[in-house]
Amino acid sequence: MTTKTGLFGGDSGEKRTGKLVEVDDIQLSFGGVKAVRGVSFHVDEGELFSIIGPNGAGKTSIFNCLSGVYKPQEGSITWRGKPLLGMRPDRIAEMGIARTFQNIELFEHMTVIQNLMMGRHTKMNNNWFANGIYLGPAKRKEMANRAVVEDIIDFLEIEQWRSYPVALLPYGIQKRVELGRALAMEPELLLLDEPVAGMNLEETEDMARFILDIRLELGVAMILVEHDMGLVMDIADRIMVLDFGQEIAIGTPDEIANNPDVIKAYLGEEFDS
Repeated sequence: MTTKTGLFGGDSGEKRTGKLVEVDDIQLSFGGVKAVRGVSFHVDEGELFSIIGPNGAGKTSIFNCLSGVYKPQEGSITWRGKPLLGMRPDRIAEMGIARTFQNIELFEHMTVIQNLMMGRHTKMNNNWFANGIYLGPAKRKEMANRAVVEDIIDFLEIEQWRSYPVALLPYGIQKRVELGRALAMEPELLLLDEPVAGMNLEETEDMARFILDIRLELGVAMILVEHDMGLVMDIADRIMVLDFGQEIAIGTPDEIANNPDVIKAYLGEEFDS
């Protein structure tokens, strides 16, 4: 198969196989409240895996376990076969897991470029002295990181807003910038927490296109949490359905749409696949 150069200078277009992350029987409780009850799943390299369920089903809690914010009381999470639990969030980010947030978490008074450069922090590892004098390796690394950011700006079609403070941007563009900041970390797994929440139809279609481009052109695996069922059914490879912290089904979009347990618990009796 012919490869092509990806956004970050690596090869994209190759069909990679193998499990990237595995979650096995995780249990997460807060006092007497069980947020996650024995959930197990895996995500393959390059796969677009979606998690759906009502509010309070445990979707974001699973994201927080994967990113190191929460530590489950039981179960395991492995990254390329190596234990992930117990690692600090910054170390997990360095390993290749990045995320966006349900509520936009950008630096409002910084420009688009500055926000995207913040996503490069895991790649800027010069010592404080080299960074302070901004010569030699520090300068070259800064230029290389800036080049990646410029590629992301082109990729997400936000050139006209590149120098604007984020606070002045339309909501849909802010969502795009947050996606760009996560991409700036060069992830192998991208956690997308309701990326189209609050968007109109046109903004949703644009975001869906960018998500598909990330998968197809960059080969980045994704876990998508989203309430927009049309979007999920259109773009996901596999879907896991949660209800009250428990997994009730995993399968392809067609399998999920026709699963009687899912229809009863979440989609509704009249869901049309």
